[in-house]
Amino acid sequence: MFMNLLPVVIKGQFLEYGNTLNLVRLVDLSRNNLSGEIPQEVVNLQALQTLNLSQNHLTGKIPKLIGAMILIETLDLSQNQLTGSIPESISGMTFLSHLNLSFNNLTGIIPTSTQLQSFNESCYAGNHLCGPPLKGCRGSGKETDVKNRAKGIGKGREINWFYVSMQLGFVTGFWCVLGPLVFNRRWRITYYRVLTELWWKVYDFVGKF
Repeated sequence: MFMNLLPVVIKGQFLEYGNTLNLVRLVDLSRNNLSGEIPQEVVNLQALQTLNLSQNHLTGKIPKLIGAMILIETLDLSQNQLTGSIPESISGMTFLSHLNLSFNNLTGIIPTSTQLQSFNESCYAGNHLCGPPLKGCRGSGKETDVKNRAKGIGKGREINWFYVSMQLGFVTGFWCVLGPLVFNRRWRITYYRVLTELWWKVYDFVGKF
Protein backbone atom coordinates (compact mmCIF):
# COMPACT_ATOMS: atom_id res chain seq x y z
CA MET A 1 0.00 0.00 0.00
CA PHE A 2 2.75 2.46 0.94
CA MET A 3 5.34 3.46 -1.68
CA ASN A 4 9.05 4.02 -1.13
CA LEU A 5 8.43 7.76 -1.56
CA LEU A 6 5.57 9.15 0.47
CA PRO A 7 4.27 12.63 -0.46
CA VAL A 8 2.92 14.65 2.46
CA VAL A 9 1.57 18.19 2.51
CA ILE A 10 2.17 19.97 5.83
CA LYS A 11 1.31 23.64 6.31
CA GLY A 12 1.32 24.25 2.56
CA GLN A 13 4.67 22.57 2.02
CA PHE A 14 4.91 19.55 -0.28
CA LEU A 15 7.36 17.06 1.17
CA GLU A 16 8.50 13.63 0.03
CA TYR A 17 9.79 11.13 2.55
CA GLY A 18 11.98 8.26 1.52
CA ASN A 19 14.45 6.82 3.99
CA THR A 20 13.34 9.24 6.69
CA LEU A 21 9.81 7.90 7.14
CA ASN A 22 10.57 7.36 10.80
CA LEU A 23 10.51 11.18 11.16
CA VAL A 24 7.00 11.56 9.72
CA ARG A 25 4.48 12.98 12.17
CA LEU A 26 1.36 12.96 10.01
CA VAL A 27 0.01 10.46 7.46
CA ASP A 28 -3.36 11.17 5.88
CA LEU A 29 -4.32 8.73 3.12
CA SER A 30 -8.07 8.98 3.66
CA ARG A 31 -10.65 8.90 0.87
CA ASN A 32 -8.47 7.08 -1.61
CA ASN A 33 -9.17 3.68 -3.08
CA LEU A 34 -6.53 1.89 -1.06
CA SER A 35 -7.03 -1.84 -0.66
CA GLY A 36 -5.28 -4.73 1.01
CA GLU A 37 -4.02 -4.99 4.55
CA ILE A 38 -2.39 -2.30 6.67
CA PRO A 39 1.37 -3.07 6.52
CA GLN A 40 2.82 -4.28 9.79
CA GLU A 41 5.77 -1.94 9.15
CA VAL A 42 3.57 1.07 9.87
CA VAL A 43 4.26 0.53 13.59
CA ASN A 44 7.87 1.59 12.95
CA LEU A 45 6.65 5.18 12.48
CA GLN A 46 7.14 5.84 16.17
CA ALA A 47 7.25 9.62 15.76
CA LEU A 48 3.81 9.59 14.12
CA GLN A 49 1.17 11.72 15.80
CA THR A 50 -1.67 11.45 13.26
CA LEU A 51 -2.66 8.43 11.18
CA ASN A 52 -5.77 8.70 9.00
CA LEU A 53 -6.59 5.77 6.73
CA SER A 54 -10.36 6.24 6.78
CA GLN A 55 -12.81 5.73 3.91
CA ASN A 56 -10.76 3.25 1.93
CA HIS A 57 -11.13 -0.46 1.21
CA LEU A 58 -8.61 -1.82 3.69
CA THR A 59 -9.06 -5.40 4.88
CA GLY A 60 -7.37 -7.71 7.36
CA LYS A 61 -6.59 -6.93 10.98
CA ILE A 62 -5.29 -3.86 12.74
CA PRO A 63 -1.52 -4.38 13.25
CA LYS A 64 -1.00 -6.25 16.51
CA LEU A 65 1.81 -3.94 17.67
CA ILE A 66 0.09 -0.69 16.73
CA GLY A 67 0.55 0.43 20.33
CA ALA A 68 4.26 0.84 19.61
CA MET A 69 3.38 4.20 18.08
CA ILE A 70 3.18 5.71 21.55
CA LEU A 71 3.05 9.33 20.33
CA ILE A 72 -0.15 8.88 18.32
CA GLU A 73 -2.74 11.52 19.15
CA THR A 74 -5.20 10.91 16.29
CA LEU A 75 -6.03 7.49 14.86
CA ASP A 76 -8.79 7.16 12.27
CA LEU A 77 -9.36 3.77 10.61
CA SER A 78 -13.09 4.21 10.09
CA GLN A 79 -15.15 3.09 7.07
CA ASN A 80 -12.98 0.23 5.90
CA GLN A 81 -13.45 -3.55 6.03
CA LEU A 82 -11.07 -4.31 8.86
CA THR A 83 -11.72 -7.52 10.78
CA GLY A 84 -10.61 -9.21 13.99
CA SER A 85 -10.35 -7.68 17.43
CA ILE A 86 -8.86 -4.40 18.61
CA PRO A 87 -5.24 -5.18 19.60
CA GLU A 88 -4.50 -4.99 23.33
CA SER A 89 -1.42 -2.90 22.56
CA ILE A 90 -3.63 0.03 21.58
CA SER A 91 -4.24 0.63 25.29
CA GLY A 92 -0.61 1.78 25.51
CA MET A 93 -1.30 4.87 23.39
CA THR A 94 -1.38 7.25 26.33
CA PHE A 95 -1.44 10.40 24.15
CA LEU A 96 -4.43 9.25 22.11
CA SER A 97 -7.05 12.02 22.11
CA HIS A 98 -9.08 11.12 18.99
CA LEU A 99 -10.03 7.62 17.89
CA ASN A 100 -12.41 6.46 15.18
CA LEU A 101 -12.81 2.76 14.41
CA SER A 102 -16.42 2.97 13.29
CA PHE A 103 -18.00 1.04 10.44
CA ASN A 104 -15.61 -1.85 10.02
CA ASN A 105 -16.14 -5.52 10.86
CA LEU A 106 -14.28 -5.54 14.16
CA THR A 107 -15.33 -8.02 16.84
CA GLY A 108 -14.65 -8.81 20.49
CA ILE A 109 -14.10 -6.81 23.65
CA ILE A 110 -12.76 -3.26 23.63
CA PRO A 111 -9.41 -3.25 25.52
CA THR A 112 -9.34 -1.43 28.83
CA SER A 113 -7.49 1.85 29.23
CA THR A 114 -8.20 5.36 30.40
CA GLN A 115 -8.40 6.66 26.83
CA LEU A 116 -10.43 3.90 25.16
CA GLN A 117 -13.29 3.99 27.66
CA SER A 118 -13.47 7.80 27.57
CA PHE A 119 -14.36 7.99 23.86
CA ASN A 120 -17.94 8.32 22.67
CA GLU A 121 -19.84 5.20 21.56
CA SER A 122 -19.90 6.55 18.00
CA CYS A 123 -16.15 5.86 17.76
CA TYR A 124 -16.95 2.12 17.79
CA ALA A 125 -20.32 2.12 15.98
CA GLY A 126 -20.99 -0.19 13.06
CA ASN A 127 -18.90 -3.07 14.38
CA HIS A 128 -19.56 -6.15 16.53
CA LEU A 129 -17.78 -4.86 19.62
CA CYS A 130 -18.78 -4.96 23.27
CA GLY A 131 -17.59 -3.72 26.64
CA PRO A 132 -17.34 -0.14 27.95
CA PRO A 133 -18.26 2.38 26.65
CA LEU A 134 -20.63 0.01 24.80
CA LYS A 135 -22.74 -2.67 26.45
CA GLY A 136 -21.38 -5.74 28.21
CA CYS A 137 -20.47 -9.02 26.54
CA ARG A 138 -22.15 -12.40 26.71
CA GLY A 139 -20.62 -14.61 29.38
CA SER A 140 -19.23 -11.65 31.29
CA GLY A 141 -22.18 -11.46 33.69
CA LYS A 142 -23.79 -8.64 31.72
CA GLU A 143 -25.95 -10.25 29.08
CA THR A 144 -26.47 -8.25 25.92
CA ASP A 145 -26.30 -8.59 22.18
CA VAL A 146 -22.75 -7.80 21.03
CA LYS A 147 -24.08 -6.01 17.96
CA ASN A 148 -23.87 -2.40 19.12
CA ARG A 149 -26.25 0.47 18.53
CA ALA A 150 -25.22 1.06 14.92
CA LYS A 151 -27.98 -1.36 13.82
CA GLY A 152 -30.42 -0.35 16.53
CA ILE A 153 -32.00 -3.82 16.61
CA GLY A 154 -31.61 -6.24 19.53
CA LYS A 155 -33.18 -9.51 20.53
CA GLY A 156 -35.95 -9.52 23.09
CA ARG A 157 -35.53 -11.06 26.50
CA GLU A 158 -36.07 -14.79 26.73
CA ILE A 159 -39.09 -16.05 28.71
CA ASN A 160 -38.29 -17.89 31.94
CA TRP A 161 -40.83 -20.72 31.77
CA PHE A 162 -40.13 -21.88 35.32
CA TYR A 163 -41.62 -18.73 36.82
CA VAL A 164 -44.46 -18.71 34.30
CA SER A 165 -45.46 -22.29 35.16
CA MET A 166 -45.21 -21.56 38.89
CA GLN A 167 -47.60 -18.63 38.58
CA LEU A 168 -50.02 -20.59 36.41
CA GLY A 169 -49.97 -23.45 38.93
CA PHE A 170 -50.77 -21.11 41.79
CA VAL A 171 -53.69 -19.50 39.97
CA THR A 172 -55.06 -22.88 38.88
CA GLY A 173 -54.79 -24.37 42.37
CA PHE A 174 -56.34 -21.31 43.97
CA TRP A 175 -59.46 -21.40 41.82
CA CYS A 176 -59.81 -25.21 42.01
CA VAL A 177 -59.84 -25.14 45.82
CA LEU A 178 -61.41 -21.78 46.67
CA GLY A 179 -63.34 -21.11 43.49
CA PRO A 180 -66.32 -23.33 44.40
CA LEU A 181 -66.50 -21.68 47.85
CA VAL A 182 -66.87 -18.29 46.24
CA PHE A 183 -69.73 -19.27 43.97
CA ASN A 184 -71.50 -21.99 46.06
CA ARG A 185 -73.13 -20.86 49.35
CA ARG A 186 -73.79 -24.41 50.61
CA TRP A 187 -70.15 -25.36 50.17
CA ARG A 188 -69.08 -22.25 52.09
CA ILE A 189 -71.29 -23.18 55.05
CA THR A 190 -70.04 -26.78 55.08
CA TYR A 191 -66.42 -25.63 54.81
CA TYR A 192 -66.93 -23.18 57.69
CA ARG A 193 -68.44 -25.93 59.90
CA VAL A 194 -65.56 -28.29 59.17
CA LEU A 195 -63.01 -25.62 60.08
CA THR A 196 -64.94 -24.76 63.26
CA GLU A 197 -65.05 -28.40 64.40
CA LEU A 198 -61.36 -28.82 63.61
CA TRP A 199 -60.56 -25.70 65.61
CA TRP A 200 -62.41 -26.93 68.71
CA LYS A 201 -60.73 -30.33 68.51
CA VAL A 202 -57.31 -28.67 68.41
CA TYR A 203 -58.33 -26.35 71.25
CA ASP A 204 -59.47 -29.29 73.45
CA PHE A 205 -56.32 -31.24 72.66
CA VAL A 206 -54.07 -28.33 73.60
CA GLY A 207 -56.16 -27.65 76.73
CA LYS A 208 -55.39 -31.12 78.11
CA PHE A 209 -51.72 -30.12 78.37
